[in-house]
Amino acid sequence: MNELTVLCATAATVGIVHTVLGPDHYLPFVAMAQARGWSTAKTATITGVCGIGHVLGSVVLGFLGIALGVAVSRLEGFEAVRGDVAAWMLVAFGLAYTVWGIRRALRNRPHTHSHLHADGTEHDHTHSHASDHVHPHEHARPSITPWILFTVFLFGPCEPLIPILMYPAATLTAGAVVLVAVIFAVATIGTMLLMVLTLNAGAQRLPTASFERWGHALAGATVLACGVAIHMGL
Repeated sequence: MNELTVLCATAATVGIVHTVLGPDHYLPFVAMAQARGWSTAKTATITGVCGIGHVLGSVVLGFLGIALGVAVSRLEGFEAVRGDVAAWMLVAFGLAYTVWGIRRALRNRPHTHSHLHADGTEHDHTHSHASDHVHPHEHARPSITPWILFTVFLFGPCEPLIPILMYPAATLTAGAVVLVAVIFAVATIGTMLLMVLTLNAGAQRLPTASFERWGHALAGATVLACGVAIHMGL
């Protein structure tokens, strides 16, 4: 088995493992898909685009480092800074979304109306405004949530890519570098899609009616937890 074959196999393995072991690669998409009622196609599209941004930043940095002869330690330091920025962005977005979700849930708590009919009979009617179908105009407004997620993942580094894969490949040929980067990208994005779509399909089967109005708050808390976990090195 030659060196390039080993590097390609390593690229695929590292891409899969680092994605599966990083819940921040898929839980935010599942949470937002459930809270915002995204279709499967929309969920897959947003996940895929964010995955491309996630990998692309590190690939471009790696290519620049190789072309300019920058030391691996410097690139790793820059990646670490990017990782901190992405984590703080995830925390900020998650916290803001959680607060908004709580306010929305409290505002839309179930309440009772009394109805008096012409014949003198009276009855009470309890309802809430939490269901999305009650306010279809909310979906007419373009959501910035996908763009926020894309920005976060664009800053989020692929830590193993540069030191483990791209620099060893650079000792071979330019084609080897490209091949290793492509395999890593496909493995990472493919695993993100698999995890998101599988978990999202499972989540859709859960009985969520009892806490539907808290869906946005729970989604924000999930994103916030992912950001905090990154800061804690988990």
